[in-house]
Amino acid sequence: MAPNKADRKVHEGEVLGSVKRNIAAVDGFAALSQLVTAAQECIEIHAVEQTKRTRLHTYATAEVQRIKSAESIVRDYFEQSFAERRTTFDALFSRLDQALEQENSQMISEVLRGIVDIAKTSPLADLGDLGQIRAALDDPDQVWDL
Repeated sequence: MAPNKADRKVHEGEVLGSVKRNIAAVDGFAALSQLVTAAQECIEIHAVEQTKRTRLHTYATAEVQRIKSAESIVRDYFEQSFAERRTTFDALFSRLDQALEQENSQMISEVLRGIVDIAKTSPLADLGDLGQIRAALDDPDQVWDL
């Protein structure tokens, strides 16, 4: 809410002109030295901060590349794992069809048990503790066997 005219204060004062005095050469040189020193400090701070930004950018680029590399490994793992599961399920359902055609109840029971056992497990369960996976991903010397 804007103040109304009654709330405004009027400040009155005297305008001073520039103060003229003689400045000694030593004072002028001291002031110039202070300006140069301040400018050098600013340049040094800028250089340090630029170096920090460059390091952060390099770190970020490296981390993104590591993540992409890990993503590729995990993606390959899942493709292989699920392909293996698909092949196993195809074989089990083929055996189930044979057992049904032969009316072999013992074979039907064993094949169904195998299907259920495989369906209960997850490829993620084979990965174990995700904290260990993160530690392995952080280790540049880690060798991944798939």
